[in-house]
Amino acid sequence: MSKYKDSTLKVFTCNANKDLAQEIVDHIGVPMGDSQVLRFSDGEIQINLNESVRGADVFVIQPTPAPVNEHLMELLVMVDALKRASAKSINVVMPYYGYARQDRKARARDPITAKLVANLIETAGAHRIISMDLHAQQIQGFFDIPVDHLLGVPILADYFQKKGLEEIVVVSPDHGGVTRARKMAERLEAPIAIIDKRRPEPNVAEVMNIVGAVEGKVAILVDDIIDTAGTITLAAKALKEAGAKEVYASCTHPVLSGPALERIQNSDIKELIVTNTIPLSEDKMASKIKVLSVAPLIGEAIIRIHEELSVSKLFD
Repeated sequence: MSKYKDSTLKVFTCNANKDLAQEIVDHIGVPMGDSQVLRFSDGEIQINLNESVRGADVFVIQPTPAPVNEHLMELLVMVDALKRASAKSINVVMPYYGYARQDRKARARDPITAKLVANLIETAGAHRIISMDLHAQQIQGFFDIPVDHLLGVPILADYFQKKGLEEIVVVSPDHGGVTRARKMAERLEAPIAIIDKRRPEPNVAEVMNIVGAVEGKVAILVDDIIDTAGTITLAAKALKEAGAKEVYASCTHPVLSGPALERIQNSDIKELIVTNTIPLSEDKMASKIKVLSVAPLIGEAIIRIHEELSVSKLFD
């Protein structure tokens, strides 16, 4: 590991994804910040910072997967500790932004919890947010501090390019993901198709129609989040029934809750490509799942932010 020679850059982590945090500091070439995230006997969170952060640009790596409330509270207490320890800037690295799907009032009296989380992070003392593939682009506007929005599509597309697949069609599992599918299709120089679906109730998806030509082609489904895997497995089934030769699926955030693993293993999906924004435990590492690392991308973004360089250049 080559060392990054700037003592004013410090990286800390909480408990949500320590493996990713270690990969990131290894890529940058800095040691992991010396801290502890502990619990009092009643479950309250205690943060110990065991080194000075005065005058430093500090980056805290903490996605908020399940248990989201625990991980969110760890982050808030860590940010408060850094603020009170006189850090020059506090940059929150949230590869996965929990509560992102509660981004608007879909029904009367609904909360907008994604905005509430933004308020909490800002109030705690964060100066910047770095996240990946936010479920809704407007979440960037929920903050009054800078938000650097990193993209998973280049990482996923690079994997498929190296596989050397032919006769590809990139498929969006719903209308909301068309922009993401187009970005993937541009990188793979492939056409796109769209699954037109109706969702009768939360976490229940019913595939209705396929817009685009998929017969005889290798279909690549791309999404930001796969949660219970109902949508993606139904989409794969519809694609096979429409004549697709093979079906691959990909996403940035593998939430994989409830029946997800069983559904994926028993589906028409040949391989599911995900990233490590969310850590996958051993019991979630199914044979069809391939994990790609976002550490080099996040590491480069951290260096560029610290050196006040353009982050968007990473996607040229």
